[in-house]
Amino acid sequence: MITDTRQSPYAKVSAIPYQNIDWTGGVYRERFDTCANTTVVHLQRMFESRDISHVLENFRIAAGEAEGSFDGTVFGDGDFYKWMEAGVYTAVKTDNQKLLDQLEEYIALFGRAQLPDGYLSTKQIIGEREGNGVFRQGDINDFEVYNMGHMFTSACLYYRLTGKDSFLRVAEKSAGYLKQMYEEGLRTGEVRTAVCPSHYMGLLELYRTTGNGEYLKLAGLAVKLRDSVEDGLDDNQDRLHLKEHRKIVGHAVRANYLYAGLADLYMETGDPDYREVLDSVWHNLVTQKMYITGGCGALYNGASPYGNFLRHQLVHQAYGYEYQLPNVTAYNETCAALGGIFWAWRMFCIEPKAEYMDTLERMLLNVSLAGISMDGKRFFYENMLRRAKELPYELIWGQERSEYILSYCCPPNLARTIAESAEYAYAVDQNGVWTGLYGANRASFTLANGSSFILEQETDYPWDGSVSFSVEAHCPVSFTLHVRIPFWVRAGSLTCCGVRRELTAKDAGSYLAVEIRESGKDAVCLELGMKPRLTRGHGLVEENRNQIAVERGPLVYCVESPDVGTEYLEDLLMPMSPVFIETDYEIDGRVVRALETTLLCTRHREFDRDALYQDFEEEEPIPVRARMIPYFAWDNRGRGEMMIWLPLAWRGLRE
Repeated sequence: MITDTRQSPYAKVSAIPYQNIDWTGGVYRERFDTCANTTVVHLQRMFESRDISHVLENFRIAAGEAEGSFDGTVFGDGDFYKWMEAGVYTAVKTDNQKLLDQLEEYIALFGRAQLPDGYLSTKQIIGEREGNGVFRQGDINDFEVYNMGHMFTSACLYYRLTGKDSFLRVAEKSAGYLKQMYEEGLRTGEVRTAVCPSHYMGLLELYRTTGNGEYLKLAGLAVKLRDSVEDGLDDNQDRLHLKEHRKIVGHAVRANYLYAGLADLYMETGDPDYREVLDSVWHNLVTQKMYITGGCGALYNGASPYGNFLRHQLVHQAYGYEYQLPNVTAYNETCAALGGIFWAWRMFCIEPKAEYMDTLERMLLNVSLAGISMDGKRFFYENMLRRAKELPYELIWGQERSEYILSYCCPPNLARTIAESAEYAYAVDQNGVWTGLYGANRASFTLANGSSFILEQETDYPWDGSVSFSVEAHCPVSFTLHVRIPFWVRAGSLTCCGVRRELTAKDAGSYLAVEIRESGKDAVCLELGMKPRLTRGHGLVEENRNQIAVERGPLVYCVESPDVGTEYLEDLLMPMSPVFIETDYEIDGRVVRALETTLLCTRHREFDRDALYQDFEEEEPIPVRARMIPYFAWDNRGRGEMMIWLPLAWRGLRE
């Protein structure tokens, strides 16, 4: 979810307007087209169905226009608001007037369901009418404020894209209800945490969209009041006062939403204590608790890792200990990675460092795109790093993508993120342009210094490391192009106006400034070496000790059953010096860059796969041809095994 930080006093850069940027080709364009033509339509059908999600039916019942009781998930309202973002974005970009008319009908339905005091949450409206014991603010796990938060952001985007204030009026009325609720909590001292705090981002976006300072005050009050919660939980990140946070704990989606909202608040207030929290918790995430894919939240259930024995608490969908990163049972809810993207973008707006954009790209291209099938219709809720042939236990969610999952928060969250992804391509300050996601695009800029121009980016990234920028302008221009050199770069070059600079590993994870003083074809050419590389993990990531992952450019690769002639992937070893042959390979109608190589396979003739322990007998591995594919492309060819990390075949010492 992109936020408009152009007027935020403590934001150093901001996104460019949505109408100024479009993907023109490559992976991102293909994903956008699939989202617009397939995913948005598929999700709309799921939400419209009374027998599947019951989400739109709940609004109709709340409005008194249909008979029945509440059904479905308590966060279904918010899920639909997220879909509204994907719907309006793709409709505007593709000139889909039919969908735009339908969106207006949905907004009118929201208005009819909304109570006079601004309250809008279908479960509680229906419950209070039925007298069934369900009432507003009766259970924090009913996600009422979460639903409102997504309404706020969706309404702001709708206004920004269409110029219509119909949705904004509904949202502002609900914000008025929230204001009364928080002021009453401040007066009485009776405060509870709103789980999964999307409303921090939502309120601040209302402030930026309307200019009404009351929403900034309300967001500050909401954050302040969380410190008044008694007997808080690590699961909700409210056991400690917010300004004491230094590590990331608890429910991963709630955590990432919290710190994204806190980053929004910092950009408006500049509170140095909040900045220290953001920097410390971010560092804890990316250096000790994030998966190689960008996945967040390793555990479905676990114990809170901090405090003495009596203070340990049950947490779920959560960050665990540092380096606690299992593979088969990796939870990695898709929404957690998406929350990480929202947070990374806001950190980048605060301080445009390559680290934040590198992390955003890792999260988007790997774990987020893995959350959706190539055809745009099936979804993962959790994102494991290894799928075994069979398990002697059941995981909480299925190991294959599904068209509909009970907790349907991730599919619309993915849809809106993919739909809006072009806005992550660039950021601007007064005198310059900062490159974000690389991908073929065409963007127009008007900077504060008066420079007005079109920047066209030609590339087949992430399959190819060649990225060229050409500048078109009708009058002289003068600006700085800040070119991101990703963390994985080991070699390459940057050429401008015939001057070539060689890139080395020392340039990785930084921005290089190029001064543009004239327009012309291929003004800047970036060559990023994309030789496949072997990656090892920290020694305390116990499951991955003496194991190797393969990466190429920003992509993590995996081995999947259809691509290797062995019955069990656990028999595979990675040789010390593998040779990779890059080749285009089609999966479900989409072409990806695969890596063909030779792995080693141990074939245990007398091996008992069911024994917990048994004697080891040395056996010489044999070579086996294998294909590795990008992790995001797995689980599109039927049920099979998948692995990212492979044991390394060390050269042992022989007497």
